Amino acid sequence: MKVRDLLDAKGKEVVSIDAGSSVEDAIRLMHSRKISALMVTNSDKTAGIFTERDVVRCYVSKEEGKKFREISVRDAMIKDLIVAEQKDDISDVMSIMVEKNIRHLPVVDGGKVIGMLSIRDVIQTQVGKLTSEIHYLKDYISGSYT
Repeated sequence: MKVRDLLDAKGKEVVSIDAGSSVEDAIRLMHSRKISALMVTNSDKTAGIFTERDVVRCYVSKEEGKKFREISVRDAMIKDLIVAEQKDDISDVMSIMVEKNIRHLPVVDGGKVIGMLSIRDVIQTQVGKLTSEIHYLKDYISGSYT
């Protein structure tokens, strides 16, 4: 299965926040949308990604003692993005996410973010595929496959 197929199935909505917004604004947006990662934009261009992990990092980092409304997303986001492309295989994407210890992977097309994959999306897809294969093999072994 390709990233394109997974995005078609789950949807391509990308929720973003401006880099000048506060971490508190980002937390509230993630909570209201029931998501755990936001793309960060600066003048309508992708500037980075902000995730739940970044909330924890900014709490215990140099920003310790500041209120979340006093910290800009720009100062807490991850700037060096690891991304997937639509043509990438889901197995390869899963390997990258595990190797790099990341839970959210923006999907780009022509340099523009067009979707977001979570490790949950990828694992659910792989589990579904394995479940189908197991079912097929059981039918084959039992002779009920025609």
